[in-house]
Formats: sequence, structure tokens, C-alpha cells
Amino acid sequence: MFLSIFDIFKVGIGPSSSHTMGPMSAAARFLQDLREGRDREPGAGELGGLAASLHGSLAFTGKGHATDRAVMLGFLGFEPATLDPDAVDGLIAELEREKVVSPDGLPRLRFDPSVDLVFDYDLTLPGHANGMILKAFDTAGNLYLQETYYSIGGGFVVTERELDAIGRGDASELHAQKEHEGFPYPFGSAREMLEMGAASGKTIAEMKEANEMAMRSRAELDRDLVVIRDAMFDCIDRGLRVEGELPGGLRVKRRAKHIHEQLKAEQGQNLSQPHTINDWMSVYAMAVNEENAAGGKVVTSPTNGAAGVLPAVLRYYRDHCVGATEAGQRNFLLVAAAIGGLIKHNASISGAEVGCQGEVGSASAMAAAGLCAALGGTNHQVENAAEIALEHHLGMTCDPVGGLVQVPCIERNGLGAIKAVSAASLALRGDGQHFMPLDNCIEAMRQTGLDMSTKYKETSQGGLAVNIPEC
Repeated sequence: MFLSIFDIFKVGIGPSSSHTMGPMSAAARFLQDLREGRDREPGAGELGGLAASLHGSLAFTGKGHATDRAVMLGFLGFEPATLDPDAVDGLIAELEREKVVSPDGLPRLRFDPSVDLVFDYDLTLPGHANGMILKAFDTAGNLYLQETYYSIGGGFVVTERELDAIGRGDASELHAQKEHEGFPYPFGSAREMLEMGAASGKTIAEMKEANEMAMRSRAELDRDLVVIRDAMFDCIDRGLRVEGELPGGLRVKRRAKHIHEQLKAEQGQNLSQPHTINDWMSVYAMAVNEENAAGGKVVTSPTNGAAGVLPAVLRYYRDHCVGATEAGQRNFLLVAAAIGGLIKHNASISGAEVGCQGEVGSASAMAAAGLCAALGGTNHQVENAAEIALEHHLGMTCDPVGGLVQVPCIERNGLGAIKAVSAASLALRGDGQHFMPLDNCIEAMRQTGLDMSTKYKETSQGGLAVNIPEC
């Protein structure tokens, strides 16, 4: 198993990697299949129209997560990494008015979102909670092409066939997973990671770097890491500048700008309590997740709903830690991605699959490991840091109020960042030896997710989502 750092960290738009970025990417993939004439129905005539149905969690919380708008944008030919968030409202309004799409390389196609985009609350597809069916028809209304997609977390999208291949362990069929061959350190578990590190004398960052360089040059790796890091910091900076209400109807106000101004005013005046450092970490995370909730540009870390944790801890390292370096930031990202890949491979990063333990819990584990490495931790200390952070998110539900990634998600990212820093600090105080291995903790998260009621897995049917003020 190998997941690149750029599979884990992807630039996209909010509010959700699985409910916004994933469906948009699925629609874009479907258009590409149409261009290539793949699996066209025998006897179908000239291509004439499109349709989509959303199932499971994509149906239940799709409105709050802008899943319908994501499908529209995907059918218009846009993809998350390059879409301008400021152009979205105009594009959607034009489509709703014209009821046609004209993606590159294809004819004008009928697509009336009010008719052709269906939220199916009754049918949950068998492969995953986040399922969608995309269809194309010929000009006479006959089926031209149909494909089932699953958005499996972090912006990853697989077809029904690819999901079956994952279950079979058939890596040759997977969209985002690579073969062991060609990667010098193909660890699929934390135990293998530590064993390979001990045998080679390399750090986790060095092993992850060597794996990445099997696919790209050092210059390309360094360039793309800077792009990811700068996108994270730009998102924090935007969130610290903007105020007002977030969309969606809950009337949640942005708070990051006001809190940040308070913190800056207290600097140098001996007015701050020692625990104020927690407020700095929280405000960095909240800035990102307020941007995400507003549909802004964010980096999956490893998901949009948890996108504030890791950037907040990385910013904490850069701006607040003694001896922070560029190399430390680079190692932070490499190690965090290595841990995120292990969690995704052996459990899940999808809130619809395992609850928020798979989103904020995974992000906190990644950030803890990254910070521990940046501060000079050994491989065993890094593994310990990730385990501590993940262990203390086990059982966390995903219960977004109104299906919006706002309450409790925004504050939850701040607390995930605080836990990550505490976990890294505890690990650095020890020698790396500890009772519960990270692999066992990841397996516990997987089992907990399987046992968790679907009410608490991003359907907004339980927990805080149904215990809200009446006015």
C-alpha cells in the first residue's frame, strides 16, 4: 500500500471533502468516461442529457454540505483544485436558468437540477454510506451510460468496481492506491514503519521522502510541499481577516477575526494567562474551518471537516515553537501524511463511515506525529504521539447540526489541535515505549466505527444534530 502525501493533502473547496469535493470529482470523472466512450450502452444514440441521484449520507446531509451544487459544478466541467470559489454562485445561477451544460469535449447536454438531481432518502447503496449514481441519456431519453460512485473520505472517489477491488485487496484496480513495487519503504502498518526505520537507520520523514521520490524528483517534491503548506497558511490568514455570518441558515457568526485581534492586543502587555497558547491554536483552526464552512479554498488534512487541525499545529510550530525551521515544517508534513495514510489504509478517515473519530481524530494523530517529528522526536516517539492523540478521540460521533460543517465542527478542530500538541509533548517526555501500539488503536477506531449507530455518522439524525435550540 502506498498513498502519496498529495493523496492525503489536496487543495479544494469547502465545506466537505467527502460531500463536496468527492461528488464534484465523481461528476468530472463521469464526463471523462463520456468523452472516451467508455461502457456505452449498446444501441444508444447521440448523447443528450445527464442525471444524478444521491444516496445515504450524501442525501441526508447533502444540502448542508452543498453536494447538489458540487454535482452541478462537476457536470459543468469544474474540479475542486482549480475552481474559483467566488465564481460559484454565478455558475449555479446560470445553470439553473439555462438547464444545460457544455463541458469541454462534449455536446450541449440537458441537465435541469430541479428534475435531474435527486436526493434519494430511501435507498442506501451497499458499498458505502456516501453513494451516488450518475447517468447519461441519448437524445431520445434512452440510457447511454451509468456509473455508481462512492465518496470514501478525504476527497477520494471510487467506482463500484474499484470499491469491490479494495475489498479484494486487488491494488491493480484502485484509483488512488499504488503497488508496493518501486517504493523502498512500503510500510502498511505502524509496526512495519518502525521496523523499516530501525533496519535502515532512517527517520519516518526520510522514508516517506524516499517513497515520494520514487514518483517525482526532489525539486518537484519540494515545490509541491510548499504549495500545500502555503495553501494551508493562506487559508488561516483569510479566515483571520473575514467576519460576518456563515451561510446555511444557522446564523453562526465567524469568530476567528475577533479572537485573533484580542490575542494580538494582549501580546507584550503581560495580560495573557499561560493557557492563552491554547487560544492561539484554536483560533488558527477556527479560521480554517470558518473558511471551509463558507465554501472557501482549503486543504484536505485529511478531510475538509478536519481541515483546521493540522494547519493550526503547523502554524503553532512555525510561529510559537523555539527553534522552528523550514526543514521542520517539511518533516512535519511528510510524517503527518505517513500517519494519515496508515489510518486511511487500515481503518477510515470518513465521518460517514466511522464518525468524527475518523476525521478530527485522524487529523489530531497526524498533527501530533508531525509536530513530534519537527521537534526532533524519534520514530518511536512519533508513533507514540500519534497513538495518544487518536486514542483520546475514540468514539467521537459526527453529528453536524443542520448537516452543516459548523456546529460542532469549527470548535472541534481547535480542540483537536490542542490535543495534538499535548500528545506530542507527552511523547517527547518519554522514550517512545508505551502500552498501546498505534496499530491497535487504529483497529479499535475501525471496530468502534463499525459498531457506531448510523445516527452518529454524518447523517444529522442523532447527537447534537437533534438537540438544538428551538429559537
